Amino acid sequence: MGRPWHPIPIVDNGEPLLPLSPALLRWQPHPYQALGAPYPAGSDPFQLRQRVLERLLQAQQVLRDHSEPLQFLIFDAFRPLAVQQFMVDHTRAQPGVTEEQVLALWAEPSADPTTPPPHSTGAAVDLTLATPDGVPLEMGGEIDAVGAIGHPDHFADAEPASAEAIFHQRRCRLHRAMTSAGFVRHPNEWWHFSWGDQLWAWSSGAPCAIYGRTPQA
Repeated sequence: MGRPWHPIPIVDNGEPLLPLSPALLRWQPHPYQALGAPYPAGSDPFQLRQRVLERLLQAQQVLRDHSEPLQFLIFDAFRPLAVQQFMVDHTRAQPGVTEEQVLALWAEPSADPTTPPPHSTGAAVDLTLATPDGVPLEMGGEIDAVGAIGHPDHFADAEPASAEAIFHQRRCRLHRAMTSAGFVRHPNEWWHFSWGDQLWAWSSGAPCAIYGRTPQA
């Protein structure tokens, strides 16, 4: 399934992948490693490009400076193509999931350098909100949820003061924090944000992406 951002050219700036800062809380065990995804021995899924990581820390500071401080909980960051294929196949095997839903949720694990999956570039991160003590907040739908419940505005029309309205407020707060540091959100996923990849360039009007698929992918 082609994405509207695939025609955006890529001029990779060569920035390295870096491990996440200790200031960023990680989901443990890593969800795809726990499923048996084929990560190379010794590889670290919690890596991002240098400027992406810097901006993520800026966004977290916005959360912490709020009158009701929160922090990020990082679900996934860098993802090799083999892991992308594993997750596509894993989702495809779930009862009741259609091929259309699979391809709406997962980018094709293409080795074509002009259409890299966002996570293979080191520019994309999947994340949620947590309390200062590290307790994840309920967001009204799991990360990687199939179908409409994963759409950012799924609860936008909820009754005031309802649980669904709280879920919408939390999704909006996550979005505001990330956009304050220049990130863009995937149009169909409340948890997926990126900076510097094709989706970012398409959403922000940049002439090109500055991150393509990394050698590690």
